[in-house]
Amino acid sequence: MKRILASVLLAAAVPAHAETLHQRTLTLDTHLDTPMHFARQGWSFGDKHSYDTDLVQVDLGRMDEGDLDGGFFVIYTEQGPVTPEGFAKAKAFALGRADLIRTTLAKFPDRIALISTAADAKRMDAAGKRFGWLSIENSYPIGEDLSLLKTFYDLGVRLAGPVHSKNNQFADSATDTPQWNGLSPLGRQWVAEMNRLGIVIDGSHSSDAAFDQMLALSKTPLILSHSGSKTISDQPRNLDDARIRKLAEAGGVICVTTVFLATMNFTPERNALFAQLEHIGTMTPEEQAKLTRETRALDAVMPIQNTDFEAFMKSLLHIIKVAGVDHVGIGADWDGGGGVKGLEDIGGLPKVTERLRAEGFSDADIEKIWSGNVLRVLRLAEENAARR
Repeated sequence: MKRILASVLLAAAVPAHAETLHQRTLTLDTHLDTPMHFARQGWSFGDKHSYDTDLVQVDLGRMDEGDLDGGFFVIYTEQGPVTPEGFAKAKAFALGRADLIRTTLAKFPDRIALISTAADAKRMDAAGKRFGWLSIENSYPIGEDLSLLKTFYDLGVRLAGPVHSKNNQFADSATDTPQWNGLSPLGRQWVAEMNRLGIVIDGSHSSDAAFDQMLALSKTPLILSHSGSKTISDQPRNLDDARIRKLAEAGGVICVTTVFLATMNFTPERNALFAQLEHIGTMTPEEQAKLTRETRALDAVMPIQNTDFEAFMKSLLHIIKVAGVDHVGIGADWDGGGGVKGLEDIGGLPKVTERLRAEGFSDADIEKIWSGNVLRVLRLAEENAARR
């Protein structure tokens, strides 16, 4: 049975029947950027932190409060030069980040476990324990050596995207000028190796052409770990509804994000704060506190996007209508720019379940959205790899 640890405040905000439904539903998020905080001095993932006084949106305390059972902890690597030297530096960083995630989760063996299969998630949930997989956002650290995918697979990676905000050796990014018109020749080989190993392909951040080609080439369905609909907000990072339907027709899942719901205010000041945040693991506690104060001060006068929980629900409900309830998940982009007014961190997740119930979705449908659809794709990737 799941732990019933919701705070008095949360209990007052969410009706008791929905709270019970949320607690008995296996919940996961497909994109948790929290590992950038794991090396911080004077900070513990095991504690509950405050959104107002700390930049983190996910920790074990709030996983209990918001009853987020698990998700994909991201190995994110900044894009560097597409050169042997750049690849070597990125490889070292990504392997170090993978080790950091593994050692951090291992500090709390009674509360959370690193897992590798869909069945593991069910098993951990039944035992009342949180869980996490590893994922790769930006395969740039692989360089041109596809055998490194097996190295990361052995470390626990079960979801990976080829590219981030800039083109690389594998594919064009949604937010860069086309170089390959989709996938590069090496990117096509990357797809085949992903299928062979049983790592699910993540289409978020890829250009439309790269998405189309991955969808056509992959032997198993794709997941978009943190994406939205261009109908809701016409931005390059979002997918048009026709492609969302094609993703669903191929058995894939789009996990709805809280970002790119409105104009993103990436001002020079915001970008400078983000640049510092990427290196928060090297800061002193005093430097961390200063960065938090400056970030929250900017949030007060110019939030990253001026939108709220209702806008997120509008996006989620629209995408469910387009893709169908069997092809939608949740990937809010926590600790990567995600969160909106009324849903600032994972402590508020029961509100999503309550709204879905109020909209008439069955308990079974809500379970699909929170985890079932993603677990189905993971199982298909596992089975395809076993056959091959």
